[in-house]
Amino acid sequence: MLLSLPALAVDPRELVTQAAVRNGLPPEFVHSVAQVESGYRQDAVSPKGAIGIMQLMPQTAKELEADPSDAEQNVDAGARYLRALLLKYLDDPYQVRKALAAYNAGPAAVDRYGGIPPYLETQQFVRRVLERYRALSQ
Repeated sequence: MLLSLPALAVDPRELVTQAAVRNGLPPEFVHSVAQVESGYRQDAVSPKGAIGIMQLMPQTAKELEADPSDAEQNVDAGARYLRALLLKYLDDPYQVRKALAAYNAGPAAVDRYGGIPPYLETQQFVRRVLERYRALSQ
């Protein structure tokens, strides 16, 4: 008789570190996004419908071929998306700020405004992630 063992709960912080390393990003940076987005809560759902640890919108998750309700896929897709946004703004002097703003408000909004959109939520998100990143990097 085979016994089925309960799945081991994976530490979301470890998932974030692994996804950051896999995607060539500083783990502190991805941790900063996860902390600000959801406090590492996979059950987090924003009023606009963003899901999980990395707060992926369903359409973004679909484009990244990830199930946002699966913690491992959520974190991996979030790290891949961050990397893609950093590459999109690679030659911009405000690369990191624009990538974070695009992560929060969407690249179309950043491109439309030529920088961080005038949305309080996005402005606070960028500030909080950068503050957290500075603290973790010291």
